[in-house]
Amino acid sequence: MEEKPRFVTGLDVGTENVRAVIGAMKDGKFAVYGYNEGKSAGMRKGVPANLNGPASSIDRMLGEAERMGDYDVRSAYVSINGSQILSTRTEGMIAVGSTNEHEIDDSDLDRVEDVAVTGRIPANRDVLDVVPLEYAIDGQGGIKDPVGMSGARLEMRANVISALTPNCDHLRKATEHAEVHADRLVPSAVAAARAVLTEKQKENGVAVIDMGAATTSVAVYEEGDLQYVGVVPAGSNNITNDLAILLAIDPDMAEEIKTRFVTGDFTTEKSPVIKIGKEGKGERNFDRKEVDNVVKLRLEEIFGEIRKKLKTAKYDQRLPEGVILTGGGARMRDIELFAKYALEASVKIGVPLELTGVSEAVERPEFAVAVGLAIMAAEEQAYSVPKQSKKSKKAKPALKAPSTNIFKKLFSKF
Repeated sequence: MEEKPRFVTGLDVGTENVRAVIGAMKDGKFAVYGYNEGKSAGMRKGVPANLNGPASSIDRMLGEAERMGDYDVRSAYVSINGSQILSTRTEGMIAVGSTNEHEIDDSDLDRVEDVAVTGRIPANRDVLDVVPLEYAIDGQGGIKDPVGMSGARLEMRANVISALTPNCDHLRKATEHAEVHADRLVPSAVAAARAVLTEKQKENGVAVIDMGAATTSVAVYEEGDLQYVGVVPAGSNNITNDLAILLAIDPDMAEEIKTRFVTGDFTTEKSPVIKIGKEGKGERNFDRKEVDNVVKLRLEEIFGEIRKKLKTAKYDQRLPEGVILTGGGARMRDIELFAKYALEASVKIGVPLELTGVSEAVERPEFAVAVGLAIMAAEEQAYSVPKQSKKSKKAKPALKAPSTNIFKKLFSKF
């Protein structure tokens, strides 16, 4: 009998949408077994504004997955976002022996990491990840993995990613209310990078820009390591809201104009009039130039802030592999053309790479974060725990909405 796959879950909790991906490693690749997306609630600028909204949204995404055969999704890697996320460079040094004959082991790496973090990250922040950039043994630097090498003094340079503790706690509580344990919180751009980047791109130098509804995050990689993470508190919903306000229309109509008529290439000749609705039945006309001006101003602001982040990290115009755009905002037509102009770098739209299973539906830029989270969970073997029996399942908390139609496709023939 074929062994049942050991599932992992990636949960992208955004301000506008929640996306879930369930899968497992199969023959060295990530196989997608299920997916879903739906509207989010209770989130503001990437952080929880209350617990009930996110919990209900998460439950709707995962309710049916809990009844997959005899398998219960109880844990997930979860995205975290917001301008609260910081990237801090730190250093640490320890003595590892009285002579240079001491062989460095994993316990030495743990100690030097503690020294590099303790006292350098404020007490009100949770450390999400510590990325070693370089080790030095007795003054000799440029070492990536010192385990097994000999020396008396070990130094480390690292990039520490952190977020405000209250926001982390609230996000974990929201998932717990949905009966899902957040095994790890991962910045959105970092998760997206895992899904869309190759090792060559990470080595040469590349940035991932994940453009969500209310935030736009950036992650920079060079020499194979995460060098910088930053978040701009604006996203594609700001464009919709600008159109709604300045054109005096409701947000639904503004969203329709954005998705159907807006393009990031403002140099192309287009019809001077945008028509919405059926002729003779409430049709409305809008001036194309006015719409373009609104969109262009907001895009200039967002990508201007992104460029400031790249300059702060000293990577502006220093990325041989250019920029990869992901997130729902990357679905805007020709957005890569505007980004290329604004950032003065090559720009491509990123989709999850090298997937199998039910992969077609998630090979889209807006699913990059959820897929990346699931892949990271699989690589770190953060498997969900199988339930003992259906009768042992606890009752749902009253705060959650009833589970509804979740996974659009679910296959078990892997």
